[in-house]
Amino acid sequence: MSTTSSTNLNWRKSSHSGGNGACVEIAVPDASSIAVRDSKDPDGPRLHFSNEAWAAFAGAAAAGAFGEV
Repeated sequence: MSTTSSTNLNWRKSSHSGGNGACVEIAVPDASSIAVRDSKDPDGPRLHFSNEAWAAFAGAAAAGAFGEV
């Protein structure tokens, strides 16, 4: 994982977002990574994860590893 301040990314939020402000947005800066930011702070830091790390996180979240939100 690394941080970056890149600004020319196409950010997306889940269509399942409830609009309560507790969301993250993702972008795909290149073929090998995923960028994540807090939707409440679009000018704040962005985290970059490898595709493998993101897939592991998303799979664990889908399986309920982090509890109900």
